[in-house]
Amino acid sequence: MTQDSRGQVAITIATANYDHVRDLIDGTITVPGFDLTFHTKPVEQIFGRFLRTREWEVAEISMGKYIALKSQGDNSLNAIPVFPNRVFRHAAIYVAANGDIRSPHDLRGRKIGIPEWALTAVIYARALLAHQFDIGLKEVDWVQGGVNEPGGAEKVKIAIPTGVNLSFRTDKALTEMLMDGEIDAMIASEPPKAFAIKGSPIRRLFEDSGDVEAAYWKKFRIFPIMHAIAIRQDILTANPSIGPALFNAFNEAKTRSVARLLDRSNAHFPLPWASGAARNIQAAFGEDFWPYGIRKNAETLKAFAEFALEQGVSQRKVGIEDMFVPSLLDT
Repeated sequence: MTQDSRGQVAITIATANYDHVRDLIDGTITVPGFDLTFHTKPVEQIFGRFLRTREWEVAEISMGKYIALKSQGDNSLNAIPVFPNRVFRHAAIYVAANGDIRSPHDLRGRKIGIPEWALTAVIYARALLAHQFDIGLKEVDWVQGGVNEPGGAEKVKIAIPTGVNLSFRTDKALTEMLMDGEIDAMIASEPPKAFAIKGSPIRRLFEDSGDVEAAYWKKFRIFPIMHAIAIRQDILTANPSIGPALFNAFNEAKTRSVARLLDRSNAHFPLPWASGAARNIQAAFGEDFWPYGIRKNAETLKAFAEFALEQGVSQRKVGIEDMFVPSLLDT
């Protein structure tokens, strides 16, 4: 961390290249007192590098990895309630196209493949099976491995709950196991490569997931948060104002992005009827359909903390007050 000739603190930030961060990335929005340099990369690269080396002062981070670290007493990072990536995870469950799994209830007593136990998408997918469809952790045999290639190493310490059956496969990819009938389903945050093949041998369990996701939202009021923005604690300690300053800047960038989306007069996104779709989403989610801050996200954050604890990703109960910069708990 250095200061430039104007006395500004130099800060490096790593995020994916989102439109709702664009005005910060390109310098349209500035943060007084700080000189921001963005590194835009795929999130898989960011997570691995940031967890290993903390090479940037600020970075996008997996909520699953983050809450695991917090539960183990690692306070080297502290997050601000900025959530650049949110995805309902019903569409992350895949089954064999010619198999006998037709509904989530058919998964009871079966084998489900996962790439990592503490992967955020997997946490939410296991939770929706448990809470929306009453299929508990102990009613499934879990198989951990790589999605497209053999692998599947865990990146944080976990504590698998007693009675849960988890095995590891390093000799074969989950997709291949699914096609060969060795597992009955798999959870993947990104579509497996085989899914893109014409006449693919795998399909989504919920082939049109919109209705079931809408029902999930209506019943539980959970809009899954995948990632947050984390700041190294040494930077926060030296510069306490950086948390609120970055929160406000990210929020302004998001507000401008949503305004572009709602603009009927210009095609800011290559998507027909984009503004109309956004207005339909406002009708379901409220005017601020991609909220930052604690108050509008409290139900989702509390639910996620509970999911992580019951699944053994967290090794103790982690409250909202433990997850975020204290000065932003009233946002």
